[in-house]
Amino acid sequence: ATSSAGSGIDDDVLAFLNRHDGQPVTRNLRIIWLDSLARREHWQAYVDHFDRDIADTRMRCLELRARIALDMLGGIAPAILDEWLTPFQLPAECEPAFQWLRDQGLLDDDATAARVRLLLENGQAAFARIIARRLPAERARPLLAWADLIERPLSAIEAHLNQPSADIDTAMLLDGWSRLARNNPDAARGLLEQLLSALAPEERSLFARALAYGLAWDRRAEALDLFERIDSSDIDDYTREWHARAALWAGDWQRAADEIAALSPERLALPQWRYWAARMTDDRDRREALYESVLPSDNYFAAVSAARMRDRALPHPDPTSADDVTIARLASMPAIERAAELWHVGLPVAATREWRFGAAAFDAYQTLQSIYLASRLGWYDLAVTTATELGIFYDYALLYPTPYAELVEAAAREFDLEPAMLYAIMRQESLFRTDVQSSAGARGLMQLQPGTAEAVLRRLGEPVPRTLDLLDPATNIRLGAAEFARLLERYDDHVVPALAAYNAGPTPVDRWLPDQPVEGDIWLENVPYNETRDYVRRVLWHSVVYEWLERGRGVDVDHWLDDVRPLP
Repeated sequence: ATSSAGSGIDDDVLAFLNRHDGQPVTRNLRIIWLDSLARREHWQAYVDHFDRDIADTRMRCLELRARIALDMLGGIAPAILDEWLTPFQLPAECEPAFQWLRDQGLLDDDATAARVRLLLENGQAAFARIIARRLPAERARPLLAWADLIERPLSAIEAHLNQPSADIDTAMLLDGWSRLARNNPDAARGLLEQLLSALAPEERSLFARALAYGLAWDRRAEALDLFERIDSSDIDDYTREWHARAALWAGDWQRAADEIAALSPERLALPQWRYWAARMTDDRDRREALYESVLPSDNYFAAVSAARMRDRALPHPDPTSADDVTIARLASMPAIERAAELWHVGLPVAATREWRFGAAAFDAYQTLQSIYLASRLGWYDLAVTTATELGIFYDYALLYPTPYAELVEAAAREFDLEPAMLYAIMRQESLFRTDVQSSAGARGLMQLQPGTAEAVLRRLGEPVPRTLDLLDPATNIRLGAAEFARLLERYDDHVVPALAAYNAGPTPVDRWLPDQPVEGDIWLENVPYNETRDYVRRVLWHSVVYEWLERGRGVDVDHWLDDVRPLP
């Protein structure tokens, strides 16, 4: 709308915002209205009604532009510099404010170089090059050398070793070296001695550590030699953990035990490292005591500790109680009623805002009862999130629901799977949100990529529809079950690599497979992707809980520890 035609609408919008000030319903309207005001260059109204609590970078930059247009310049230069000094590429709406700062001579070479450094520290080499063009050649040269180390570490390091450049300092070189060690440890191993000889003695340890990590992530025996070359001052818990993992992979039990024993008390107290301390000790009484200490932690390590003790995994529930009177009272609150309606019509973001608005007035007991209310609404992700905020993890009957039971049972029968495992995957992937979509494009309850779903249909000999609706529970559950069944078959019915492949894809998992059989717990501990390692552990424990809820008895998990073998 034009400025003149829009004035009446602006008055109506403002009246609505004032009438419902502070309520979630105004948030999106205020954002849209502010955007309209900016497009029409109604800068005074923009400044008057700008709300920093809901503003993103784009909106903040528009507010800066409005203040410049209105000559409201008090404190504006530091505010623009705050937006400028970020390690990310910024929206185009920020450029007018930056240009104003340049015109005032306040966005100088120092500020420009500082921004380039922040981008490089964040690995944003391509955009850093663009910003660096504003610098004099001499000032830009070392920063561009750093960009080369990020984008082409092997050739950049080789060139530096053949003809050392004063433009490259040790921190830049270590950044490039760490990238090379992570992505091409063989190439880094070949350059190691030449590189170390070019460094001062006190600088060598960190470069050895970076390659030790890269080789350990690649499950290479040479990692153990590199860990030995790290100065004690450069060894922390992270280093010891990866040293221990490399030793486990190599079968060097004593070295693994030594590194685990040297962990900080805080790390050693974790179920993970108590389990591995038990695995490494020859003292039977100590081993049994350590396993026993892990059992109450209710997680993957508790389950495999039970298996090591020739016992079944058994959850330790800590149930809460529903108060139907309080739940009904909460459900009748206007904000919660609005949230429930928004949820049921498929507007989860708006629903969550309304819920949080209403829940801000809850006391601790009401917040607990709101978990039951959310669960009864089928809003399982909200129920679990709220329980987590309260530190409630072990009310399994409440926090491990079984929606879509007929669909899950049918898919389990069709593909010879346990319903408990399908529920476990679904809980971890989506918390039973049918509409969830990941940044990578995975969709629905079982988080399937469209390409994966189409491949599953082709394997099943079924036509691929023109529009494949992966947000439909029946479609998503069935195709997700079919894909997991395929991965189980691929990995010789071993659930551990199959789950890893469901999360990370079969290509990296095939690369992680050993040349010789390796026990399942050792293989999983050496999975180099933190996300995948944690994912597998969480899904396995979820499957224990679901099976226990279904059958009312402990769960045999011995098969988790079976050897992971090379592909035939």
